[in-house]
Amino acid sequence: MTSTALAPGSRETAPGPADAAPTARCTGPDGVHLTAVDRSFPAAQGRHEVLRGLDLELRSGEIVAVVGPSGCGKSTLLRLIAGLDRPSAGTIALGGTALVGTDERTAVAFQEPRRLPWRTLAQNVALGLPRGTGRAAGKERVAHLLRLVGLEHAAGLRPREVSGGMAQRASLARALARSPQVLLLDEPFGALDALTRLRMQDLLLEIHAAEPTTVLVVTHDVEEALYLADRVVQLRSLREAEPGARSLARTVEVPGARPRDRAARDLAALRAELLEGLGVHSPRPTTASFPTTSEDHS
Repeated sequence: MTSTALAPGSRETAPGPADAAPTARCTGPDGVHLTAVDRSFPAAQGRHEVLRGLDLELRSGEIVAVVGPSGCGKSTLLRLIAGLDRPSAGTIALGGTALVGTDERTAVAFQEPRRLPWRTLAQNVALGLPRGTGRAAGKERVAHLLRLVGLEHAAGLRPREVSGGMAQRASLARALARSPQVLLLDEPFGALDALTRLRMQDLLLEIHAAEPTTVLVVTHDVEEALYLADRVVQLRSLREAEPGARSLARTVEVPGARPRDRAARDLAALRAELLEGLGVHSPRPTTASFPTTSEDHS
């Protein structure tokens, strides 16, 4: 079903009927292609379905944001692409090659930076380097990444000596150390204060411009999704869906080139659309009327 109130210049792609066969599509050399992916877990009564019939393509070099209600499978989707979990059915391919288990072509940054407290920031970043990286090449790569995320001055500090924003920047640098084809971000800025979060969003776009890669970012923040992404994928909760419904509710292409104006009217309209799809109804603007008075100045 197509939305009726999309912002000008945007385009929405709706999934087909639940019984339709998945359509084969071509991906770029670094693109990710999910075909009819299911994921379910054992439950007291049968199976608990988290993802069902998910067809999704992440095109090479684009940023895709995933939004949806709690329990709809956002983090499960990320873990499947990362090789940290396996689908119950369906296939996941990167550049035409099936993903089986963890893969050197993907890297993950989580909401919690997950640093080794006894190592410096530079040493933590170096943990992300590919196996067999030479000492000189590794040192040069780490120094480059620390400059890229603005931490060259903090290379010798321990995690306890830096702020949450600095720790998350180091986490991004570590994820980029192997030059991944696909960067997977699971609520990467969710634990940060509002101002630091905005700065980290801008930093992510700067990093993507400097080292383009395919990015999938899971977020609960619709504004963040619209600011960062080329496309926003909305998943539905299968517990609240009709029988046989697929996980993909819709895909919205975000208009305009990055970096975008956060206050742009078309983004505000899309924000209202996505929130409506998530069950959050924006109040309608009302025109207030105020009593008028006349004063005698004589």
